[in-house]
Amino acid sequence: MQRPTEFVRDQVTAVRESVATAAAEASTANTTVSSSVGEFIRNQRNAAQVSLRELSRLAGVSNPYLSQVERGLRKPSAEILAQIARGLKISAETLYEQAGILDRRSGTASTVAALRADEALSERHKAVLLELYETYAREHAAQLAREQAAASTAPAPTTTAPTPTPQEETA
Repeated sequence: MQRPTEFVRDQVTAVRESVATAAAEASTANTTVSSSVGEFIRNQRNAAQVSLRELSRLAGVSNPYLSQVERGLRKPSAEILAQIARGLKISAETLYEQAGILDRRSGTASTVAALRADEALSERHKAVLLELYETYAREHAAQLAREQAAASTAPAPTTTAPTPTPQEETA
């Protein structure tokens, strides 16, 4: 029987390998991904009212490198994206999605960005609202898919003449 620490170690190793593989695949993607992730980072930084230097310090990434990432000149690794996310106080998953490393979650990007940019909400409240929003969006998408599947497999309605009532027959 495997001990819990060994199990956790194996799981962490598997996740690191999958992230590394995904990051390698993402690095072969075209530059539009890197410019869109850079633009997203810049928008998040501006929404948080953090200077480039301050984010550089918070994330532990050099100022010139961060500037190049924002301008789409560099493709940051998954590790650098995680550091930037920590500096911006957003989830690393968000940046992984923007970089094309992870599949996008349910919902629209503008709604998610609006929730994240709302200064009246704490980070915890934002996380809870995003989770609820994404759950509702997934459920709604699944319901629409079920309805479409049911509509495509349902037999076509037949039109039949109404049966006359006994009063109509005698008339």
